Amino acid sequence: MRANDSSESGSNGSSARKELRIAGLFAGIGGVELGLSHAGHRTELLCEWDPAARAVLTNHFPELPLHDDVRTLRGLPGGIDVLTAGFPCQDLSQAGRTKGIDGGRSGLVQEVFRLVDQDRPATVILENVPFMLRLDRGRAMNVLVDAFEDRGYAWAYRTVDSRAFGIPQRRQRVVFIASTDTAAPAATLLSDDAGDAHLPTRGDACGFYWTEGLRGLGTAFDAVPTLKGGSTVGIPSPPAILCPDRSVVTPDIRDAERLQGFDADWTLAALDVAKRGARWRLVGNAVTVDLFEWVGRSLANPRAEFSFIPRPITGPWPSAAFGDRGERWMADVSLFPRQEPLTPILRFLRYPPKPLSRRATAGFLDRLRRSTLRTPPGFVEGVEHHLATLDSAESIEVG
Repeated sequence: MRANDSSESGSNGSSARKELRIAGLFAGIGGVELGLSHAGHRTELLCEWDPAARAVLTNHFPELPLHDDVRTLRGLPGGIDVLTAGFPCQDLSQAGRTKGIDGGRSGLVQEVFRLVDQDRPATVILENVPFMLRLDRGRAMNVLVDAFEDRGYAWAYRTVDSRAFGIPQRRQRVVFIASTDTAAPAATLLSDDAGDAHLPTRGDACGFYWTEGLRGLGTAFDAVPTLKGGSTVGIPSPPAILCPDRSVVTPDIRDAERLQGFDADWTLAALDVAKRGARWRLVGNAVTVDLFEWVGRSLANPRAEFSFIPRPITGPWPSAAFGDRGERWMADVSLFPRQEPLTPILRFLRYPPKPLSRRATAGFLDRLRRSTLRTPPGFVEGVEHHLATLDSAESIEVG
């Protein structure tokens, strides 16, 4: 699929009224731009420094200019309507460095402000992790809001769960929109609301982080937890899934790509310049394509129809808000702008999963037994059964 391919209508049955021209910074493997293209918009420039991600972008977007360093990007192409920037989350992520928005990676958002000052795009779209709302008492959001208000932009943001689009991945991301059109950010992000989702509290399968076990599990019924670009054991890795037969498996990289809304083997070109583990890192750092298709359709067809009564923000940053010229309002909306039928993870998987190794299983159980974490009924016994099965198979082979 190419950058400028678009469908006539999306999941909401509407079509974009206007083709917007996009410049994408910190493009990763192109999830933002691919989603916006599905909504009928056209990307004119990509910027990405990571060699493995650049190989993927070159493979799928061969006709687009691709700049390698945002710090040396002199300006945007003429006529750009929307500047997008999924700026690095490593310093903002709970699983990352947590140095804050002034960290060496996340601080690159200052380059976004430089380009905004220079080229004045009508709309700016940022994306990052929800932990930024809490880290350092929400300083990252304070910096963003102050910076755009000082430049005369109205703004809105919303935390969205990828499961809203029927994808069995419990992934929450903050989408932030700033615009010179005062009404546009809130109308784009806050009109659609499916309410609190009816998600399974039990299921045939349970996704979890096998790399954790001391501080958290990330359990998700009939889904996997957030795909991550790294882990506490220092390697990019898939989550695990405890199946009904008490086996523990990890999904194939091609299904991980599909869990982000990409075609299978979307990141295959990364192997031309990087090791195999880079594909997991790229997928974990990507955005869910379906989320930005929804953003793109809402951006082209904004509706100022809200189901909530705005309230002034008096405490920490909420999960959704909007404002302009110093006025900041809480938006009481859910994490689910839509609620597409959720496909259970075991039905979603298209490629044979891989059994979790004995070493990985034993390490996870050791960490879990030393922790005080609560687990779902039968969870520990299921993982123990998987380990016993591996031990039995190993003894038969030795014998």
